[in-house]
Amino acid sequence: MNGTTNTKRFYLILILGLLTAIGPFSIDMYLPSFPDIARSLNTSIAHVMLSLSSFFIGISVGQLIYGPLLERFGRKRPLYAGLVIYLIASVGCALAGSVDQLIVMRLLQALGGCVGMVASRAMVRDLFAVEENARIFSSLMLVIAVSPIIAPTLGGYITAAWGWRWVFGGLIVINLIILTAVHFMLPESKGPNPNYSLRAGAILRNFAEIFRHSQFLTYAFTGAIAAAGLYAYISGSPNVFMEIFGVNEKQYGWIFATIAVGIISASQFNNLALRSFTSEQILKVTLPLQGLIGLTLAILAALGLNGLFLTIALIFLFLACQGFIFPNASALSMAPFGHSAGSASALMGAIQMFIGASASALVSVLHFQSSLPMTGVMALCAITAFTVFSFGNRKILRKASRTTIEEEDVEMISTL
Repeated sequence: MNGTTNTKRFYLILILGLLTAIGPFSIDMYLPSFPDIARSLNTSIAHVMLSLSSFFIGISVGQLIYGPLLERFGRKRPLYAGLVIYLIASVGCALAGSVDQLIVMRLLQALGGCVGMVASRAMVRDLFAVEENARIFSSLMLVIAVSPIIAPTLGGYITAAWGWRWVFGGLIVINLIILTAVHFMLPESKGPNPNYSLRAGAILRNFAEIFRHSQFLTYAFTGAIAAAGLYAYISGSPNVFMEIFGVNEKQYGWIFATIAVGIISASQFNNLALRSFTSEQILKVTLPLQGLIGLTLAILAALGLNGLFLTIALIFLFLACQGFIFPNASALSMAPFGHSAGSASALMGAIQMFIGASASALVSVLHFQSSLPMTGVMALCAITAFTVFSFGNRKILRKASRTTIEEEDVEMISTL
């Protein structure tokens, strides 16, 4: 019986991880195709990079749409709708005749695919106890982190063999597999709520209530700004490795996969660390460490001392910190919102993707023959995330102290 329960739990986490990984896989798999896309559509790599920025913007906006829908209609019906939109948009990407068409189709693809990211986080909060959430998010991180190993390598080989359009054919197949798994193997974790209003005013008030919560605000922005360093790397790495360091598509895929091992390893070490330390304690160590590594990376780039292997090593360490930051910041953000997990998940995801899109766009705008735009933005994100965490954590502690004092005062008065 216990074996059956463990098997169901494994498949449940796997499917939730695949839903979360739709976005990262859709990004990573076509990165090695940038030069081929630019040649095929008679444009520049910098212009092709805007299709990545549009994808980030689509994910950011789309999550705000799906949050209320997940509360009103349950978890699975919006999932079906989003995955079908993703399927149609993927066909559009494969058939795009210009880079502008590709940018629009990538936006639509993101609007569909982001439902998996919102629903999976909400379902973690629905299905598991609060104290388990950080560990479950670490397990999801394992599935998510596998995508940078498989996706760019697979994308590089597909591009080399058949061209970039077949990369989107691969994403269509992956989407169909996930859609099938959702239908047959994923339980409905929260049924429809006919009383949940979809009026704009009610939705905005609900989002505002979540946004005002100091714990959500602190950890959502900490996690989002730290993650923006990852998006800066994703956006800038094709130019840095293939144009500046001169590696080919296949080599880039292997470099991307090697660096992703840092996230995978760290996310699993995080599970071990949570046995002895709290999420807050882990963040207090990993955030300043990531800032220090990012600053070192940017300084070396500015001085022209960053060779290929040193750059790979430092980025590896930088993203390893993300394997600790993401699950703990996510769990702490979602912890207070069992009754409105869908909306909290949507708002957290929207913040993360909006900041990620901004970081990605900044790297694109600063694009020139140097790794400094990418590494500089990565360093800025890490240092800012640590700053937000430090000030926000102090505010949470002060608020908790005031609450304790007020409760003690009420108890004293009652006694008197």
